[in-house]
Amino acid sequence: IHGSGERGSAASAPSMLNINVGGKSYRLTYQAVAVYPKTRLGRLATSTDRSRQLGLCDDYAVQGDEYFFDRDPAVFQLVYNFYASGVLQVRDEQCPLSFLEELSYWGVRLKYTPRCCRICFEERRDELSEQLKVQRELRRWRLWNLMEKPFSSVSAKAMGVASSLFVLISVVALALNTMEEMQQVDRRSGESRPMLEHVETLCIAFFTLEYLLRLVSTPDLRRFASSPLNAVDLIAILPLYLQLLLDKVGQVLRIMRLMRIFRILKLARHSTGLRAFGFTLRQCYQQVGCLLLFIAMGIFAFSAMVYSVEHDVSSTNFTSIPHAWWWAVSISTVGYGDMCPETHLGCLFAFLCIAFGIILNGMPISILYNKFSDYYSKLKAYEYTAVRKERSKINFTRRARKKMSKCCGEGPTHYLPSCFSYSHSPDKPVITWPVNSHFKNHIQSTKAGIRENSALGKFVFWCSLPPTAT
Repeated sequence: IHGSGERGSAASAPSMLNINVGGKSYRLTYQAVAVYPKTRLGRLATSTDRSRQLGLCDDYAVQGDEYFFDRDPAVFQLVYNFYASGVLQVRDEQCPLSFLEELSYWGVRLKYTPRCCRICFEERRDELSEQLKVQRELRRWRLWNLMEKPFSSVSAKAMGVASSLFVLISVVALALNTMEEMQQVDRRSGESRPMLEHVETLCIAFFTLEYLLRLVSTPDLRRFASSPLNAVDLIAILPLYLQLLLDKVGQVLRIMRLMRIFRILKLARHSTGLRAFGFTLRQCYQQVGCLLLFIAMGIFAFSAMVYSVEHDVSSTNFTSIPHAWWWAVSISTVGYGDMCPETHLGCLFAFLCIAFGIILNGMPISILYNKFSDYYSKLKAYEYTAVRKERSKINFTRRARKKMSKCCGEGPTHYLPSCFSYSHSPDKPVITWPVNSHFKNHIQSTKAGIRENSALGKFVFWCSLPPTAT
């Protein structure tokens, strides 16, 4: 095997393989490379198909019979030495992941490295993988807090405000697009299109991005899929995409457009009152179900009564019991006036219907109000606690050192109280004290700086006192 550090060598003999990696030229014998036929250079040396050879390299120079590879020359130097000695060396300064990527490209396996080097390399690779995993988790949690916890940071609060603004803009645009004055005629097709259609599309794009960011950052995918708020977000963005797919299906398209109204429910993510109202309905579903049942029974009963006394009157609107159902909506004390009884008995039934509705609607008010007030207070307390927690983050190390300095002093000859014991490890001094010590009250017990040993009944705290302290 012959190596050359110069670029552009003279014409080589047919037994030599000329390669250029990252601008640096190398010469290898076909026999040495063919010993490892599963590697990239081994396949290049043993192949007789010119098209396959050209597929294994990035470029080829006919004049010098040289194969070009746009790869890292520093790593290939180790690969080059591997063909010479049969041993693959590993350098400590190289990135483990980048080194493995290069080895995968050249088809050289890590098993050719010495055992001692391979153990050290695998330890560095595992350590780097753990660090990258921790960094990915931190980025995911930051993104999740940005999207789900508006009080965790200023940027998260700005994201919540922006989301609410987009919801309001989309709802206003949806309402204005139904006005005749906000329609414009397309010159090509002659069809009328809403003027604010692009505004709705922009809002849907923002909602889609918001939903995808929540989806990729969620810590629990199953819980995310079963969340009612996330279902509302999905329903808010589906109509536009279904409209694009079902543009020629008229009735389905109208239903899809109607679903756009659910965008207003996205405000529940940023409204404590709306969330408390949703929790109230979910917990009081039995009471709400009974209320709906009583309303349905009243509607059926009073509509049949009014129909029986009004259907013989000329020009009456009570032509059937189903038509009388619409009149019976007055059970909720809301009368539209388009249908009204004309006979005295019909007016009596109408009075009884309205009185029954007043009594019926007043029954569950106290239950629903108490539940709503309870949930609203709990949600507000939770949000207040979250805000205080975020605002009360402090530098524990600085405060703890300040407390230690006030209590114990800083000089090497300062003596600790009799209830304290001092030891010094190779990397840090350690001061221990009983749990019931008065000094415990001066130090905040947090996971970052202090850990409690339940077996010894002591706290362990690392400080910057000199090793000579007693």
